[in-house]
Amino acid sequence: MAAAERLRQVGFEVLQITESTINIAGSPKTYEKAFGAPIEVHQHEVIKEFGIEDKAEFLDCPNSDMPGLISMQGTEFEGLIEGVALEEPRYYMAANPFPPIVDYWHHQVPAGISLACNADRAHRANITGRGVVVAMCDSGWFRHPFFTARGYRSDNAILGPGASNPAADESGHGTGESANIFALAPDVRLKPVKMNFVNSIGAFNAAVGLGPDIITCSWGSSIRNGPLSAANVALANAIAAAVASGIVVVFSAGNGHWGFPGQHPDVISAGGVFQDENGNLRASDYASGFASNIYSGRNTPDLSGIVGMRPAAKNIMLPVEPGDSIDVGSAGGSHPSGDETASNDGWATFSGTSAAAPQLAGAAALIKQACERLTPAEIRDIMMDTARDVTTGRNHPNFNHQATTGPDLATGHGLIDAHRATLRARLRCRTITPISRGPITPISRGPVTPITRGPVTPRAPITPRGPITPISPRGPIQPVQPVGPVRPVQPISPVRPITPVNPIRPVGPVVRADEAEMEAAEYHEAQLAAEQQAGADLTEEELETLEDMVRKGQVDPDEI
Repeated sequence: MAAAERLRQVGFEVLQITESTINIAGSPKTYEKAFGAPIEVHQHEVIKEFGIEDKAEFLDCPNSDMPGLISMQGTEFEGLIEGVALEEPRYYMAANPFPPIVDYWHHQVPAGISLACNADRAHRANITGRGVVVAMCDSGWFRHPFFTARGYRSDNAILGPGASNPAADESGHGTGESANIFALAPDVRLKPVKMNFVNSIGAFNAAVGLGPDIITCSWGSSIRNGPLSAANVALANAIAAAVASGIVVVFSAGNGHWGFPGQHPDVISAGGVFQDENGNLRASDYASGFASNIYSGRNTPDLSGIVGMRPAAKNIMLPVEPGDSIDVGSAGGSHPSGDETASNDGWATFSGTSAAAPQLAGAAALIKQACERLTPAEIRDIMMDTARDVTTGRNHPNFNHQATTGPDLATGHGLIDAHRATLRARLRCRTITPISRGPITPISRGPVTPITRGPVTPRAPITPRGPITPISPRGPIQPVQPVGPVRPVQPISPVRPITPVNPIRPVGPVVRADEAEMEAAEYHEAQLAAEQQAGADLTEEELETLEDMVRKGQVDPDEI
């Protein structure tokens, strides 16, 4: 706080304070005056939205060898601030918004994406993401009729540092991609964060501050080799801290990018699989996949969502704010220049790994509901272990990796399979902390004989010490109404809340003879109920699926 106050005194605007960073804004002169070093502007090659290769401006300072770092050595801030990281541009990892002709094969939301990711059967088992909170850092969120008519639940967007107009999504990107979350997890609570893309670290930290279960991000930059710049070190640190606190973080792997933070070792990295009209799967040649040169041993992606093919990945019809840049850019004409719709119809076709990330976030929400106690690393492992293997096709020509049997650099572990992932999570919840003290044995000692000692004879009449003053009621006495059926007393020791997967069958009656035995019986009853909640009885169809998962090595037989 002392550092923030001093920064204000020298002319900076303090936009945000977190445990690790102070987010500031100021003119170049303010920076030079405060830190004694000029701000320089350099042009670097980047990959912008829709895979366009271009140049962009990056800020740098000559007083440090690390790109984008202003050193505090020799300044009045030495000892208060470790360093100043100059933010750098990042871009949507979205497909080209100009859709094809009307008879073009594409997926629709929610039905097409839910079916492709095998989420429908999870929904039928009452796994819908209820009780799970997903934050999404993007261009904003518009309350499209698509969401309200289906009863999807979302808060209004909050503003990241430098963003404005929370009710609007001038791009349409965030609105469209959020539909992929609801396609897999229709009952999640969405918390959108509207970004200003010159301050993506601040927006990510704002999402962390909402305390969500999951954060999904469909943006980043292309970084092939290290060392990382100061801004990327700061972003990587924010992500690591979020995951360490228990938040699942999902990032797009990229559309031809060496995606960062998609290659961060703590995130779930989302690649792309294409599904044709016959249901056949192959690696998307629009999506990235590579071995990281920055994090040793890190392969990207972990697994994939549904993504279109080159040149534009026009594959998913998504809702957008009418008249926004995607809607207008897609309007009129015919394929490939337009979608033959009005410029304010509120729909456009696009995908890319921008779509895959929220799909995986939706699947993670289903897993979180199925077993709340799973850590981010365990959720990622379950998603990878149960994914549908994709064995044909190659990923983006920048990498040109072939999909093969088993994990590969084209699709990771394959296409997300939400049903199998949630089934595996239910088994894990059953086996994480098994509590059992054996079956409950009914206790019986025969009929209870009432004790009688005959009539009680008073020794002497009771004489009052003084006149008895009758007590006047303060108001009419109301008859006591029954509160309801008396429920058994629950144990005093804390029991972790466990989200039920299926309806809980009642445990058989327990005959209690005395207080100690009643307490023991109630303890057993509560533990059995908890076990039933964690791993409810499986249907015949789910048992058949489990048998197949055992054959494929996706489930350890000892877990069943």
